[in-house]
Amino acid sequence: MDNFEIDEILKSMEIVVDNREHKINRAERRYKRFGVPYSFGTLSYGDYTYNAVIGGQKIYDNSATILGRVVIERKMSLDELAMCFTRGRERFKKEFQRATEQNAKVYLLVENGSYEKIISHSYKSKYNPKAFLASLEAFQARYNMQVVFCLETTTPTLIKEILYRELKERLERGEFG
Repeated sequence: MDNFEIDEILKSMEIVVDNREHKINRAERRYKRFGVPYSFGTLSYGDYTYNAVIGGQKIYDNSATILGRVVIERKMSLDELAMCFTRGRERFKKEFQRATEQNAKVYLLVENGSYEKIISHSYKSKYNPKAFLASLEAFQARYNMQVVFCLETTTPTLIKEILYRELKERLERGEFG
């Protein structure tokens, strides 16, 4: 695949948003700020992935369950993430296991959080900071997960940029034929 073909495919990129994402005004504003088209589909894991046209066909059929090669799991706060590591741990773990079974790369994007906030217990949950940090690091080691902390205002830009760069790298490596 030459650079011209790669550029054309990248121009066709859209972000696929999981159907289970809450369609509230805040979310709609986030989607519109991606800077690329977006559509909805059922993702087996994660909240966002990419789609693009290669050889006249989209990589994923949005009417089927999508097993993304790269996905972003977004959490709006450390408290939401703490809930995933405590009461929702089994469901959260199963989602990451499904991604691992498909050799998917998962970015865990956490809004308004940081390692410093975890360590200093600057969140509302009673989840112990040492246990929180241990869970976060264990998930990274087990599930090919990369953590990204950001402000809510930068979320749309980071979602688009992560997915765009991942798709570009895969195209340049020849992973799509």
